[in-house]
Formats: sequence, structure tokens, C-alpha cells
Amino acid sequence: MATPSRDRNQQRLFADWGREHAPAVRGYLLAMVRRREVAEDLTQEVFCRAWQAWDRYREQGHGRAYLLRIADRLLCDRGRKAPREITLDEDAWQRIEPAGNDENPGLAAVQAEAAGELARAMDRLSAEQRRVLLLRYYGQLGFAEIAEQIGCPLGTALSHCRRGLLALRETLREKV
Repeated sequence: MATPSRDRNQQRLFADWGREHAPAVRGYLLAMVRRREVAEDLTQEVFCRAWQAWDRYREQGHGRAYLLRIADRLLCDRGRKAPREITLDEDAWQRIEPAGNDENPGLAAVQAEAAGELARAMDRLSAEQRRVLLLRYYGQLGFAEIAEQIGCPLGTALSHCRRGLLALRETLREKV
């Protein structure tokens, strides 16, 4: 049985670990599900599962990759189990949700438009390209870790990234 000081030490280490990696996990999940409340719930579930497995985890400098692997598996499970959700477009949402009190509505509109363009461009990518780019950007994972995570050869992960970036550039260039 663990001593109380060891338990407090583990809790402190886990809390530090969470502060370090939570933004990347949350960003990855948000980019995949595009709903803040769902991403928050999934982020919490990732850390719950990591805490449950904490005694089995051995730190080797791959904490973020470990958490993103849990997040990726949760997304796959969610996709298999969850019924299809109805996603509202921006116009429908504006009819339902009252206007906010943004201090600079012009800046908010520009940021929302840019985010929307990027989201639409990401939607045009293949699932593999999108997954690799999000793991690279939000997870800050190396390509070897990404390849291991998605179960493909290193060259394939590199190819998905390159083709995804080229497709994003082309799609976003069309907007200019």
C-alpha cells in the first residue's frame, strides 16, 4: 500500500503533468469535435483515465503522446458509439444564442471568419491528413510518435503531413 506522502507526491506530479499537457489535449480534441463543451468533457475523461492508470504509467518523456493516445482512442470510441449529432451552422446558432458583449466585435468577426475558413479547409483534408496535422500542431509530437500513434509507417505519416499542408495552402490561397 502506498504511503500518504507518496500519494501526495503522486497527486502533485499528476497535477503538474496536467497543467503542462492539458492545453495540447484540449486543443486537439476541440479541433476534432469543434464543440467546446464536448472537448472539455473529453479532456476531463482523458485525465480521469490517465489517473486511473497512473500506477502503470512509466515516465519516459512521452507524457503528451500518452495523453493524446488516450484522447484519440476516446474519439474513436465516441465515433463508434455515439448517435449522430446535429451541428448548427453559424446562422442557426446566432438565431438561438443571443449576441455577446464583445469589446471589439470587428476583431471577433475577423477571427471567427478566419477560424471558419481554416475549419472548412481542414474539412477538405482526408481524415488521416487532418489527424496527423492536429497531432503535430496541438500535440507537438514528432513524426515517429505520430506514426506509432496512428499505426502507420513513418514515411506515410510524413506524406500525410506534407500533402495536408499543401492542400491547406491551396485551399486558403483560393480565398485570397
